[in-house]
Amino acid sequence: MKTIKHISLWVVAAVFMVVVPTRGNAQNVSTSYFNVDWQFNAPIGNSFADKPSGWGMNFEGGYYVMPKMAIGAFISYHTNNKYIDRQTLTLSGSSALTTDQQHSLFQLPFGVLAKYRYTTGGIFEPYTTLKLGANYSRMSSYLQAWELYDDSWGFTISPEIGVSIFPSPNLRYGFHLAMYYNYTTNKSKVLTYDIDGRNNLGFRVGVSF
Repeated sequence: MKTIKHISLWVVAAVFMVVVPTRGNAQNVSTSYFNVDWQFNAPIGNSFADKPSGWGMNFEGGYYVMPKMAIGAFISYHTNNKYIDRQTLTLSGSSALTTDQQHSLFQLPFGVLAKYRYTTGGIFEPYTTLKLGANYSRMSSYLQAWELYDDSWGFTISPEIGVSIFPSPNLRYGFHLAMYYNYTTNKSKVLTYDIDGRNNLGFRVGVSF
């Protein structure tokens, strides 16, 4: 997790240096944007770690190549957990394991995006975004002092709808609300548990520059 924090800080610093100097023009139409969000994520169709959680963040920024169309980049991360009561797992015809477990599913999608905003220069800027890229994931089972895990890489696609809210449009600093769906192609297996793909549904709340 320390590594993820370092990655996030570098992303924030790099995009912030690009975004701040180009926030707007004389007509108060922004030419770039940057969002920092806390996110709530709920896995779908995944019994390994299916408990919704708020253990995640999202960072993204972009440049408006047209007044309403932007291209940019994103990175986010999230962890979902689930406790499994003591049970016996049959590992093979001659071996079994009896234990309780703490399941954890970590995801780190990142890549490029295309964003379309429906209004410009006002208090409310509703938009839709499509994100494409790669996803790193770690599927873990904690057995007291032991961790069994499988790291994997996959392709990710994520549509998003949301709104940026600027209480004072002249300043172009405000709030951000969004709902998203995310699918990744990662395949992982730990003990007797097997996950083919990841489906996630959630929302984000943060600040917009």
